[in-house]
Amino acid sequence: MLRCITRRWVLACALFTHLTLAVAANELPTLRVGALQYGTVMWSLDVMQRHGLAEQEGVRVEVVPMALKESAAVALQGGAVDVIVTDWLWVARQRAEGRDYTFVPYSRAVGGVMVRPDAGVDSFADLRGRRLGVAGGALDKSWLLLRAYGRKTQGVDAAQWVDASFAAPPLLNALMLRGELPATLNFWHYAARLRAGGMRELLGIDEVLRGLGVAGDLPMLGWVFRDAWAVEHGAALEGLLRASTRAGQIMRDSDVEWQALRPLVRADDDATLTALRDGFRAGIPLGGAARAEGTAQQVFRILAEVGGAELVGSATALPPGTFHHREGEPR
Repeated sequence: MLRCITRRWVLACALFTHLTLAVAANELPTLRVGALQYGTVMWSLDVMQRHGLAEQEGVRVEVVPMALKESAAVALQGGAVDVIVTDWLWVARQRAEGRDYTFVPYSRAVGGVMVRPDAGVDSFADLRGRRLGVAGGALDKSWLLLRAYGRKTQGVDAAQWVDASFAAPPLLNALMLRGELPATLNFWHYAARLRAGGMRELLGIDEVLRGLGVAGDLPMLGWVFRDAWAVEHGAALEGLLRASTRAGQIMRDSDVEWQALRPLVRADDDATLTALRDGFRAGIPLGGAARAEGTAQQVFRILAEVGGAELVGSATALPPGTFHHREGEPR
């Protein structure tokens, strides 16, 4: 009888603790994060939620899945979400047009030019006259940087001597794996899948930047929100950013965590999982916004020269406030 009472007492205490935590979580400020349904940000958010990191930092995160990158931007502009993850160039254009969006670095992972090992492409110059599948469209940042790199290293804009074919990232990967494309310029996680499939990296965007004289850490993606909103919800925002950092540390240090993430990252084999894991880890920012902002100023000038007003709008330089500076962050 005593054992039964003790067991009931333990169960009652556990239930009370669970309910107490649930009530406490519901009392926390809620922050709505718009994220691409199949994007890599969902990996971090999954780690954050499974480990209760946001709640431990004093905020409840509500994930709002988005079908398209453009949908996330529209949701942020319309007030349907509080924070999204997008690139700092979008933020720069918004600020140039008088809107107070700002950016906190999240990932510096970038793609690169991948080639088939049997394509006979051993150098950038070997792409002359060859088909290159390009993800993201004609104004994709990596493509514009590659064009500038062509000017610098070959004396001619790469758009004039590479047969660029623009298509969706999954289609480009499929065509390349089937041998219908000799090379692609794709986003980092698609490039990682190609690497796992036996393809070879010819030229990474990091190397392109160095070739253009750009030195330094450049996170392309970051948490984006409005300045005015951040002033009003500073504690909740800081809770999200701290939880994001902690999730990144777990993903950096734990291989076991990636086994839990396997269904979400859709890795069908160990080689793909390893390539995605290593690519994500390589993309974790090394410094704070101040360091990244200095590099972005250099890159902005290059992108503005190649992409023009269609890309950057009326901005002639990186607008002040594009990068959000947190108190006590590394410089």
